[in-house]
Amino acid sequence: MRFGLSLVALSLLTAGLPAAPPAARPTHVDVVLCLDTSNSMDGLIDSAKRKLWAVVNDLAKIDPAPTLRVALYSYGNDTYDAKAGWVRKDLDLTGDLDAVYKQLFALTTKGGTEFVARVTRDALAGLKWADDKDALKILFVCGNEPADQDKEVTLDSVAREARAKGVVVNTIYCRPANHPEAAGWRAFAELAGGKYANIDQDRARTEVTIKTPFDDDIRKLGVKINDTYCWYGRQGAEAAANQKAQDTNAEKTAGDAATERGVTKAGKLYRNATCDLIDRMEIDKDFDLTKIKDDDLPDELKKLKPEERLPHLKKKADERAAIQKQVAELNVKRAKFIEDEKKKQPRSEAEKAFDDALRAILRDQAAAKGMKVKE
Repeated sequence: MRFGLSLVALSLLTAGLPAAPPAARPTHVDVVLCLDTSNSMDGLIDSAKRKLWAVVNDLAKIDPAPTLRVALYSYGNDTYDAKAGWVRKDLDLTGDLDAVYKQLFALTTKGGTEFVARVTRDALAGLKWADDKDALKILFVCGNEPADQDKEVTLDSVAREARAKGVVVNTIYCRPANHPEAAGWRAFAELAGGKYANIDQDRARTEVTIKTPFDDDIRKLGVKINDTYCWYGRQGAEAAANQKAQDTNAEKTAGDAATERGVTKAGKLYRNATCDLIDRMEIDKDFDLTKIKDDDLPDELKKLKPEERLPHLKKKADERAAIQKQVAELNVKRAKFIEDEKKKQPRSEAEKAFDDALRAILRDQAAAKGMKVKE
């Protein structure tokens, strides 16, 4: 603690005061994306790459900040195992958002036969979902072919399984809203207690990004924050390299992916406590630097005397906090600028983009769980 008050002084100051209400408990949010990777779905994959960080930034508005994990499944690709129904688990539930982004960039499209029920069933059964009764557990299955192609696994049975597990299944149909197939996707969402959304993925690919005067500074700060990381352990070097690689991927992606990633990296949901000492120090209330083996420490700490190491970490933590504050202030201005511009060029429902669909559903379902979503 930084307050410098002894336990005795603190007890005197608080004597006779009513007990403080218990601090709000962090919530758990599990989000699973099941993406159709057949030939016709390049637009959806591109949208996911462009908008992942915007979706995460919306989840960061939940107060208190949740413990977020994301998993990724893909399906409908001819290169996948036919015996598994052309379904593949790409990434288990993880809080490592850079790992999620890496897997999104590894997706390719080819084929195929799209078994919506199969991929949903496999995700329900193949993941260790949060067991907290208050957790928000959400699955999005996205595609553009009939939802009932799978003749072995029925949508009804999967919907019942989802409800039993407390997982809300939402569907996003990626063709025009008036297409006859849309009814099946809507019905599946209703059976599973979720919501249905429609996006025109081809229009989403050509969506014009609203540029703001604050984007460049946010992107630069998003890269600068890398210097505040103190990577340790066997995974440290790999995590550091992947952080830079995903910065590069975001920069190469059309739209505002790099700017939104900068906001995410300065936010509450971008955490790397398993391999960054700063995050571990902030999160682990029992953090003790002396218990970490010297071999696992980064070179910058090995060069210091033992008594100099913790002050060094605290200095870097302060540097990170300063950058986070700068980004937060810039992003408030950026959000206001975008809001004003959108009022000048409103979009129709048919032009709704992937992130709009996910974010609207996530906000509604978080609120339904009693999670406070700040504007």
